[in-house]
Amino acid sequence: MKYMKLGSKPDAFQSDGNSTRFVATELATDIVLNVGDVKFHLHKFPLLSKSPRLQKLVAATEEEEEDEIDIPDIPGGPAAFEICAKFCYGMIVTLNAYNVVAARCAAEYLEMHEAVEKGNLIYKIEVFLSSSILRAWKDSIIVLHTTRSLLPWAEDLKLVARCTDSIASKASIDPSEVDWSYTYNRKKLPSENGLDPHWNGVRKQQSVPKDWWVEDLCDLEMDSYKRVLIAIRTKGKIADDVVGEALKAYAYRRLPGFARGSVTCGSDPMRSRTILETIVWLLPTEPGSVSCSFLLKLLRSASALECGETCKKELIRRAGRQLQEAAASDLLLPSATGETVYDVDLVASVVEEFVMQDDGTARTSPEASEEVVEVRSPVFVSPSSKAAVANLVYEYLAEVAKDPDQPHPKFVELAEMVSAASTPVHDGLYRAIDVYLKEHPGLSKSEKRRICSMMDCRKLSTDACVHAVQNERLPLRVVVQILFFERMRAAAAPAAAAGVAQLPGNVKALLRENGGSYGSSRSAVTTNTEDDWDGVPSAGGDLGSLKPAGLVGRGGGSHRSSGGSEISKHGDEKGNGKVKGILMPKRILSKLWSGKGQGGENSSSDMSESPGSVTQEETKSTHSRNTRHSVS
Repeated sequence: MKYMKLGSKPDAFQSDGNSTRFVATELATDIVLNVGDVKFHLHKFPLLSKSPRLQKLVAATEEEEEDEIDIPDIPGGPAAFEICAKFCYGMIVTLNAYNVVAARCAAEYLEMHEAVEKGNLIYKIEVFLSSSILRAWKDSIIVLHTTRSLLPWAEDLKLVARCTDSIASKASIDPSEVDWSYTYNRKKLPSENGLDPHWNGVRKQQSVPKDWWVEDLCDLEMDSYKRVLIAIRTKGKIADDVVGEALKAYAYRRLPGFARGSVTCGSDPMRSRTILETIVWLLPTEPGSVSCSFLLKLLRSASALECGETCKKELIRRAGRQLQEAAASDLLLPSATGETVYDVDLVASVVEEFVMQDDGTARTSPEASEEVVEVRSPVFVSPSSKAAVANLVYEYLAEVAKDPDQPHPKFVELAEMVSAASTPVHDGLYRAIDVYLKEHPGLSKSEKRRICSMMDCRKLSTDACVHAVQNERLPLRVVVQILFFERMRAAAAPAAAAGVAQLPGNVKALLRENGGSYGSSRSAVTTNTEDDWDGVPSAGGDLGSLKPAGLVGRGGGSHRSSGGSEISKHGDEKGNGKVKGILMPKRILSKLWSGKGQGGENSSSDMSESPGSVTQEETKSTHSRNTRHSVS
């Protein structure tokens, strides 16, 4: 730290208690000055020779025949006045970054200019500021911090502006030219702590990182920090991602609990709210300048601190534009109402912002139909980004589904926000649905049907299919769809003549064991009523991980087969069995959607509709197999 000593005489100021200061000399004091709550017993001559303001105050006091002079409003208070008084006596006084601003403001109050006496206090302080303080990195930050208690004097004397410009100029310099001390909280490189196995004992000088200055600026209060950051951005030499890193460091330092992801109001919620809203206001406009994870943390904090809607909307907009970068854990925003564990509505707003990029038009609720609809220029969103967000939402829903109080309409609404065509695989959605069905066993038939209709069985992987056909939480119709589409895949395979042999072994085994039961599956699908959506009350295996398993159908062939479609138990599959394996799906389609088009083109949601017609023979066939059987 830089410092400057003024004067040469020994310090003769002494105290008589906490509220009295006097000069210990042979000459009796002849003036008493009340500065704040401290009385100074001093001599007129050394003071009046350097301070026109004191000359005026003494003259006014003599006219009123008073013994003491009151100076209640001097900036810096008794401490700053004492520095000025010691200078007048020629006593040794030390100026540094912590007291120089107070001394400068007090000297201005006492009018200790160069015109009064050459080499007066104001001149000496200005030389010290220009030649030392403002040339030092950390001293400039300390000085700027001390100006907060000396407003408006420090502002009027341009001290705030000069400190701000000094700091901004140093932060904007090329890192290769930085030769002063700074704080940088990062993990040391192996070569810095001697752990590098190839280290030869010579400690190399590490290059200065681009964000070397961000930690030191965190010492500033928000108003000073804001001014410095604006000045840095105005100079245009710092990249937006470095500015974003600076704001991130400040949030972690200044917002209680931000690092843990649970901001607390603390003793001063208004202060925390102001800090967060200012950080949001300072965020660079360049996309990607801050991570989506950081934006979602800010959104979580804004919700906890009850920030204004403008702040929340800005965070939702920014986070939505780069949602593909987020992780599911970033979206686990706690609910402010306490009705549910997570705030699904807030996450839905972020997802909606992402979806809006394609059409460029903000969606409005019916209640807000009379409001002006915001129209934006559409932004190209790559298919990979859409797939990433879809999988992200599915993973988030799997966590949300664990909340027993989570209503199914919001679950469905969020799942449908991301297009089903966005991702080629629906394993994530299947897992979310499975978890929701497990945690909400009391769902009605229509609710189960609504939830399961979101999943496209054609987009399930082999492992997911293996798990699904053994999962008794799923409605029977969904299981039939999965078996049906696996048979369709076999029929559409390049080596169609090989039939089931081209499928993975576990699915092949499943189709072999259920190949002769398509007649019963057909009958079940064409005759079962809505009651079959509830299935068996017992739960199947968890979908913690989709692992292939040796499969046995939901029921043995003898339980789910009917006469006309039954394949010989002795395995006569090389002849007409293969033909049936390919033709049987067409027979099912003709019964399921007669007059509605080709079955291979229908989605899973189409399959949840009631069949068009049922024959009396099929009804009879179904009655004997209306019971679902567990998978062994």
